[in-house]
Amino acid sequence: MRDRGPLPGFEAKRDNASEGPSGPVSIIRPTRGLAGLGLGQLWEYRELLYFLAWRDVKVRYKQTFLGVLWIVMQPIVTVALFTLIFGKLLKVPSGGVPYPVFLLAALLPWNYFASTLNRCSNSLVGNAHLITKVYFPRLVIPLSAALSGLVDFSLTFLVLIGLLAYFGIWPSTGFLLLPISFAMVFFTAVGFGLWLSALNVRFRDVNYLVPFLLQIWMYSTPIVYGTSIIPDRFRWVLAFNPMTGVVEGFRWVLLGEHWTEGGPETALFLISIVTVVIVTITGALFFRSTERTFADII
Repeated sequence: MRDRGPLPGFEAKRDNASEGPSGPVSIIRPTRGLAGLGLGQLWEYRELLYFLAWRDVKVRYKQTFLGVLWIVMQPIVTVALFTLIFGKLLKVPSGGVPYPVFLLAALLPWNYFASTLNRCSNSLVGNAHLITKVYFPRLVIPLSAALSGLVDFSLTFLVLIGLLAYFGIWPSTGFLLLPISFAMVFFTAVGFGLWLSALNVRFRDVNYLVPFLLQIWMYSTPIVYGTSIIPDRFRWVLAFNPMTGVVEGFRWVLLGEHWTEGGPETALFLISIVTVVIVTITGALFFRSTERTFADII
């Protein structure tokens, strides 16, 4: 049987000075801090990561009549409905760009974040049969849930590009920063997803909390509206929402000079970056610290 590495939270070091009956002795010691994340093992299990991500994509649209067309239809219907309500009836300002473009540029990162957070939070419970039978780095499971959302994100992005072309809006040089903006939304979703997936193993209330949390979170994020409508004395409250900087950053990257608001406020954007880093690191550490109990509790 192939040796698949030490147990979660431990590292194996070979002691060449002492020989056992069949060769060198490996000493297993507990790991602490960032060294205990076992990121090197993720590369070793990259094929499993790819398999689980692709399996999630196929299962999600299996035995559906429209298949992946659901990915395109959902944002189109949402944009049409919200444009009618917020753009036409309520006259929400959109920073000088057509409201459908203004809305979809924010819905793109938000939909990825919301769907990824929902899948990550249920990923461990949904793969209990794997966790209890075979060893592999448990980080693979929530990460595969995050990677499977790339298909939805890519197709929705093509819809946005078509919408930009329809309204004659062409990306500026800020478009080159799109990978950085996506990295922010990816790690925001993964960071919170690691916290919630580990908590969901012990407290199944997370299944009920996440949909409720996402509803509140969406309307407290400047998606259907811009930060310009928030009075200056209350705008600091938005800094507590890491998705504020992410969404506003996406708008600036995609709309550039066409957006008269000029992009996210520097303070809000920097606070969002710091929050994303903190949430991702602490989420990974918490996940690894509780990983060794998953098989017993789940």
